[in-house]
Amino acid sequence: MKLIGILGGMSAASTQTYYRQMCEITRRRLGGLHSPELLIRSLDFARIEQLQAKGRWEEAGEILNAEAKALERGGADFIVLATNTMHKLADQMMGGVGIPLLHIADATADRIRQSSLTAPGLIATAFTMEQAFYVDRLQATGLRPVIPGDADRADVHRIIYDELCKDITTDHSRTRFEDVARRLVDSGADCMILGCTEVGMLLNAGNVSVPVFDTTLIHCESAIELALAP
Repeated sequence: MKLIGILGGMSAASTQTYYRQMCEITRRRLGGLHSPELLIRSLDFARIEQLQAKGRWEEAGEILNAEAKALERGGADFIVLATNTMHKLADQMMGGVGIPLLHIADATADRIRQSSLTAPGLIATAFTMEQAFYVDRLQATGLRPVIPGDADRADVHRIIYDELCKDITTDHSRTRFEDVARRLVDSGADCMILGCTEVGMLLNAGNVSVPVFDTTLIHCESAIELALAP
């Protein structure tokens, strides 16, 4: 089994989900007492969030690059960045790193295309919904992402940072997310990308009317598949 390097802490809630899911997937695949071989570096998200808010992305990229190199030195065979938003800095993060990055958007796009769907609604942080680094990557595979309106984007972003990243879930916010998903379907979405690693805390196949693609679960499944490949 290959050693998976996880760069997480953005947020801690997300990284906990990654660890739990990878352990469950490995146990299902191999049975018995098997668990994945992981090297985890979990950052202080408060520092990263402050750099995001101030638009100091290059500084954040330098931090991620140093951590990616540390994972490589630690023996990781490939890297999983346990966050959608920080894939904005994927190229900078992997500069001078000799092991590959398993990109979350690529894994998600592959799964959607395998399902013969083409117009995913995207529910994520404002950075992910509004900036080219994620949407363009989906479009490059032939998908046509459907993005929420201004008010919905602002509300989703607030709930992610003020609540979900702090492990807070409320019925009101769940209803709000369900409303956003419903409007995306009305706008032509034939499936839904849970495009922030915390969105699955509120949305799932049980409360969305179209097929749901949880990026966290897909990323974890793809990582275990790669780790077990010859």
